Order: sequence, then C-alpha cells, then structure tokens
Amino acid sequence: MAALVMRCCLRAVAINCPSHIFSRIGKHSAVLPTFANSLISNRPFSAKKQSSKTKSKSGTKGKTSEPEPVQKKKRYKPVLPCGPTDDVYLTWCYQRPIYEAETAVEMLKKFQQLDFTNPKQYVYADITLDMSMDKKKPVEPFDAVVLLPHQFVDDLHKVLVFTENTDEAVLAKENGAAFVGGFELVKPILDGEIQADFYVAVPPMLPKLNSLRTVLKDKHPRSRNGSVSHDILKMLNFFKVCHEYRVEKNNIISMRIAKLDMPNDQILANLDAVIKDVCKHKPLSYGSFVTRLIIRSATSEGLDLKFERFVPQEALKGKEEEKAKEEEDEDSGEEGEMRESQ
Repeated sequence: MAALVMRCCLRAVAINCPSHIFSRIGKHSAVLPTFANSLISNRPFSAKKQSSKTKSKSGTKGKTSEPEPVQKKKRYKPVLPCGPTDDVYLTWCYQRPIYEAETAVEMLKKFQQLDFTNPKQYVYADITLDMSMDKKKPVEPFDAVVLLPHQFVDDLHKVLVFTENTDEAVLAKENGAAFVGGFELVKPILDGEIQADFYVAVPPMLPKLNSLRTVLKDKHPRSRNGSVSHDILKMLNFFKVCHEYRVEKNNIISMRIAKLDMPNDQILANLDAVIKDVCKHKPLSYGSFVTRLIIRSATSEGLDLKFERFVPQEALKGKEEEKAKEEEDEDSGEEGEMRESQ
C-alpha cells in the first residue's frame, strides 16, 4: 500500500515538473529503483533511413559518387634523447647507441666472458639495405657468394665440375672436386643420387645442361657469378671456401662473418669484404646501399655499427651531392616566394 502511494506521488511530481529536471536521471536510470524507472521515458529511436536514390548532379547522371579514402593521420613520435644521465634507466626511452667497429667487437668478447659461453662461437652481421632506386624499378632480392680474406670454417664445400675433357677432369680431381663428369651426370642429379654445394662448368657444357635448370635453380652454372669458365683451378679455389648470402625479408642480409676468438683486425677485414661485395649489386650513383649494420654473436645482443667506413666512398659522395642539390632547390624556392610576396 505504501509503495502504491509513493508511486502515485512520484507520478504527480513528474507530470507537474519541467522535463529538463529528469534529463540526467534518464541517462543513468539503471541505478534507480524499478518504480522510478517506469516513470521516465527511455525509448530508443532508430536513425533516419537514407534514401538509396542519390541526387545526380548535372553532367554526372547514372554515376554514384565514390567516397574518398580516409587518410590515416601519422602518429607523432617524439625524438628520444641520445643517452641517459643515470646508471639505471629504461632502454626504450633512449636512442640505440651506435658504436665504432673496434668498440663493438671488444664488447662482444666481453659479453662472452661475462656469460661464460663458447669463445669459438660465430659472429653474425645483419645488414639492412635500401632497395629503392628513385623512379626506377627497385632492386630485386638476390643471392651471391663472396670470398673472405680470413677463413674460419674448416669444412670445404662439395663442388661438382662439368667437363668432358680428360685433362680438365684430371686437374679437377687433383684439386679437390667432389664430382667430375660430363653429360652422364645429368640423370643422377635429376634422380637425386648426386648432390653438391656448388656446380661449375666449362662453356662448351652449358647447352647440355638445360634440363637441370628446374632442379638446380640458383645453383645452375652461370657466368654472372663466376661458375662458368675455362679456368677450373680458379673456380675450385673460390667455391670450395666461399660464403653464400641472400636477401631475406625483402631487404635484410644475415650471414656469418667470423669466429669470436679471431683477432679483431681479421673480423673487421671480413666485415669490410662483405659490405663492399653487397654494394656491388646497386649502382653507386644512388647513394649508400646499406642503411643499417648490426653485429652480434650467437649468444649476445646486437650492436649497431657506424658503417660509413666500410661503404665505397663513391656512394657516400653521390648521397651528399643529392642532399646538397635538394637543399639548393629548397633555397631557390624560398627566394622565389619572397620575391613574389614583395
């Protein structure tokens, strides 16, 4: 009976009072008792349905206006400070330090001593490339081989030599060729009975090896990488100890360059040979092919290096000239605007 009286009183108050008094109550009606909720209108209204017929403008009959693509606003990234001023800090709050090559190699060796890991572990180089070439087609991912000045791998590659000359076959066997032969080796290779790390051939054998292109793919003998020549001894000395690398993830090369227990100058000499060989795959007129260089051991973190000393100087000069030209164009544009304003 008391609830009924209370409900009637609230109903009378709601009818006589202005509507704006209960505007907030309608938004948060879930916190009121059940009898109060029944007094406040909270009906959901559907949005007005848009007509499918769009008003065609003059000259555009029958054409529907396509919505313009919404451009995402670039997220502002603040410039991080260069280095901390305290011994305890969060690394992600500061820029990654970039070390000199000698300093980075010494740090890798200290990491090994502190972690009590194998001193003969491999040293890796992670190279990030700039595959673009202005308005031209970008550089396609490639694979190549390089001969390092200081060898650190004891195992030699298996090299197969295609030749039908008996003197060349004897020379190849005496100098460490794993397999030597002519057209008779094609069928065992197709059947998977013979496998080698590299395949080299003399020029007269190339027309007889066309059936192996689908099987060997990148390892098929070709003059571009030096695997087709009359100098069998030179090819064997190169491919038995060379190191292969390829571009992965569109613009990254990761390869072994040395062992951690090697002298520092030998590690840096191997790194220099790798960088200079990589830069051959893009014209130097487009600037530096390398944009970032990281070295690491098998058990340590990666350290950023200053790579300018390893890049051919012609590439750096081309990049500097391009920047100077852009600055001149900007200055000339600003001068023209000032003259127009005057």
